[in-house]
Order: sequence, then C-alpha cells, then structure tokens
Amino acid sequence: MDAFNTIAHFLIILGLTIALIAVLVAFVFRVAKKIVKYFALARHSANPVLSPPPFSDWEAIGTFNPAAVQDDEGNVHIVYRALGADGMSRFGYARSSDGVSFGDKSPYAIYVMQNPRNGKAQRFDPMMYPSGGSWGGSEDPRMVRLDGRIYLSFSAFDGWDYIRIAVSSIDERDFFNKKWNWTAPLLISSPASISKNWVIFPEKFNGKFAILHGIAPAILIDYVDNIDHLTRPIVSERPQGSQPGRKDSWDNWLRGAGPPPIKTDRGWLLLYHATTNGDGRYKLGAMLLDLNDPTIITHRSPGPILTPEEWYENEWKAGVIFATGAVVRGPDLYVYYGGGDKHICVAHTPLEELLNSLEMV
Repeated sequence: MDAFNTIAHFLIILGLTIALIAVLVAFVFRVAKKIVKYFALARHSANPVLSPPPFSDWEAIGTFNPAAVQDDEGNVHIVYRALGADGMSRFGYARSSDGVSFGDKSPYAIYVMQNPRNGKAQRFDPMMYPSGGSWGGSEDPRMVRLDGRIYLSFSAFDGWDYIRIAVSSIDERDFFNKKWNWTAPLLISSPASISKNWVIFPEKFNGKFAILHGIAPAILIDYVDNIDHLTRPIVSERPQGSQPGRKDSWDNWLRGAGPPPIKTDRGWLLLYHATTNGDGRYKLGAMLLDLNDPTIITHRSPGPILTPEEWYENEWKAGVIFATGAVVRGPDLYVYYGGGDKHICVAHTPLEELLNSLEMV
C-alpha cells in the first residue's frame, strides 16, 4: 500500500511538473513572438518611393542607398546613389515634406566624383558588376547634420581594388536651399585598404568628431579634431571583407554599419547589415551602444528587423536590403534603404517600441 501511494504521489508530481513546463514553454513562445513582432520594421505601402527613370541617362540603371537628414521644418532630404547608363555612380537629391513622397527631385546629379585615384577609367561591363557596382564614382552615401554643416561620407570607387572613404561637407543653409557648394572631397581611409560603411556620429565627443569604421571584431571608432583637414588617413584595424559575427545566429557574417548612429535616451541606436552563412541575403539588424563610450554594445537584436522579401528588394540583385539613412519623425523612426541595388524604399516603426524590444534581450 505504501509503495502504491509513493507511485501515485510520484505520478501526480510528474504530471504537475509536465503541466508547469508546458505553461512556461507557451509563455516563452508568446513572449518570443512579441519580441519578433516588435523588432520587425513596417514597410511603407508606397514602396518603392523612388525608382530609376528610364530616360535619365545619369540614373537610368539604379537609384538606391539614400542618405537622409531632416531640417528644422521636418522636411526629409535624401542624397542617393544614382547609377548611370555609362557605369558611373553619382549622387542625386530629393526632398519630401512627409518623409515618403519625394516629388521635389533634382533633374541632375548634385555630386560627381570621377576616377578617385586619377587613373584610367575602366570599361563598364554590366556582366562584371551584377550587384549594381560601377566602374567609378561615388557610392553609398551617409549624412549627418553637425555644427551648422552637412557632412557627407561615401565610398570613392575606382575598381574593386580601390575603394576608399571620402568626406565632403557643405553649409546646411546652402544644402537646404539647393546651392551645392560642396568642399573638395578628402580621402580619409588608407590607400592600402578596401574600406566601406564608415559613418560619422551626429555629435562630437569631447570636441572631437567620432568616425565609426568597423563593427567587427569590435566597434571601431577614431576621434579626430577636424574631419575636413586630416593630416593622415585613418588606418582601420578592421580585417578585409565580411567578418564572423555571433555563432549560430542570423548575423554570423557581419557586413558593416548602416545609417549614422541615432542618439536616444537608451544609447546610440546603430542599424547594421549582416548575412547568414550560406544565405547571402543582406538583412538589417539593430544594436544599442553606450552613450558615453560607444565602443560598448549594450543590447543587440536577436533577429533581423528587416529581411528582403518584397519584389523591389529582389528585382536587380536578389536579396538586398541596404539601409544608409534614418531620421526620427515625431514618435517614429523612418529608415531609408536601397532595395535590390535598384530602388529607394522606406520602413518605419515607433522608436520606443524598438528600444523597448532591444532592452528585453
């Protein structure tokens, strides 16, 4: 009888334990679903908001990878990479009062940088550059508004063996009034390295410009007194090519930073590009950096916040979401990205929801 009671008690306890585990698993599953939902940016229904016009030679092949700043009236200004029929990458410009409709658009390129190393131009062959790359020019811009000026950083491309980071600036009053008085471009990366995806913080640290030039193997930042008058190039210790990320995670291959960091009360919000080993699709992730020491990552998204799924993210080069601009409009974060190396698109989310979800992990 005692043995029977012992077995009965054991079975009751076992059953209760299994039931409790089932409840906990269901709870965790529901929380995980909420986290994934919070992290997913919403694409705007108007996407793509800009596409290459077929009869404009200087941007007939692609309009993509837009930098973005916002003026005091809430207008969003983008400078985007335009790929012409001649294989040259230039920068175009457009303005929107609502952050989505970019009807105010320049009919000509506002920035052209040809043959950055003053070499002989290579022959453009679209079969050699299926990703949207070109044989020369300015690519993948980022912009920040700082101390009354607009700072534009971008890749100066002159063949796959020569990709350097260049910086130009302009008085913000000239920029907002479409007077394109850019300073001469300054190459700030080493000629011995292939450099991409460098971003400038929109705020100085102890009076110095902060330039983020790598997210792997760690957050790499250089601080300089005057970004317009560097006496020597910045030598980044970031190894060449994509870098290993978190093992067994969606971002196990890290590509680089997206838009310039955005300051929030929780830290610097940095969006970044990564791929999954064996997948190759460019996805967007998010991390928070410490406000005082932005080399410290405090939180990172457990999954991508935007994954290439729509036709306009797969039309030219399949599987590419490449964000290079972001602004905060009221309570919402607007992210501007290139889809498929061809179109300009917008995604958005309440900023607080994104920050809350980041802090949950």
